[in-house]
Amino acid sequence: MNPLVYTLLLSSLGLGTTITFMSSHWLLAWMGLEINTLAIIPLMAQHHHPRATEATIKYFLTQAMAASTLLFANTTNAWLTGQWDIQQMTHPIPTTMTTLALALKIGLAPLHTWLPEVLQGLNLATGLILSTWQKLAPFALLTQLPALNQTIITTMALLSALVGGWGGLNQTQLRKMLAYSSTAHLGWVILVLQYSLVLALLSLTTYILMTSSAFLTFKLNNTTNINALSTSWAKAPATATMTPLILLSLGGLPPLTGFMPKWLILQELTKQKIPLTATLMALAALLSLYFYLRLSHSITLVSSPNNLTGTTPWRLMPPTPPRMLSTLTTLTVLLLPLAPATTTLLDP
Repeated sequence: MNPLVYTLLLSSLGLGTTITFMSSHWLLAWMGLEINTLAIIPLMAQHHHPRATEATIKYFLTQAMAASTLLFANTTNAWLTGQWDIQQMTHPIPTTMTTLALALKIGLAPLHTWLPEVLQGLNLATGLILSTWQKLAPFALLTQLPALNQTIITTMALLSALVGGWGGLNQTQLRKMLAYSSTAHLGWVILVLQYSLVLALLSLTTYILMTSSAFLTFKLNNTTNINALSTSWAKAPATATMTPLILLSLGGLPPLTGFMPKWLILQELTKQKIPLTATLMALAALLSLYFYLRLSHSITLVSSPNNLTGTTPWRLMPPTPPRMLSTLTTLTVLLLPLAPATTTLLDP
């Protein structure tokens, strides 16, 4: 792709999200979401592979349906209440429709089925954008809705954690696993959103850090399935050493960074007198932890076949990790001791 076109698309991607962040009017927010969607579509289809084209079409149709539902809900709210402001959406029907449309945009269960199929057809760089940056604008709108339906939000959060863990169990493709991981993590974020915005933002930030580390690590080794993980040690020993820690941090295993948001969210749910929901979310996290352990096992305990393909990387120059990967890996692994300071700073 031409560098100027690539720069223009990335700038449009940032502009769309920024417009949605800054808007208080539904039409302006909707316009930002549309700019965001139209900017990423050429990035998804840039390799002209049939699988990438299929993923692009699926993504476009899904996002178009979500945007249409969102615009219809906003128009209905304006008709019922006479208000276009995001903060003034008080009627339960358009609020519910808006919540479902935004859930479809970010891939919450049971509206998640497009995400694994789309992510599987993309390269790892575009998949990283889809899994992180594209979640920000819909999440910003969800935080501004004044009257969230707690029953719907809690149901979608529990389903997302369960489906995200269950769906990744039998997968062999890393991109599909990361898609189900995204659904599971966003279930935690959405669940605590109705009780503590600060914890939701902390959980989303931690998810973006951990997912970025995982995607960049797999991109460095050009790894897209479980079988290819066994050759990671031959390609980049230092990176292969850190990869299990990144994956276990995604699973929320102490003493890694990923344990911090889950721990604080479970504490908040207990304070809100809903221990049953907290227990179900903790049990659902074990499902996700299992397939992260599968990946860690493939990297550390499975040796690649002793053939030319497996031994050649020892004689070649290993790939050089980008500086960003070093920073993100450090944050992904070592932030848990700073949890007390983090909660103190974020406490209003």
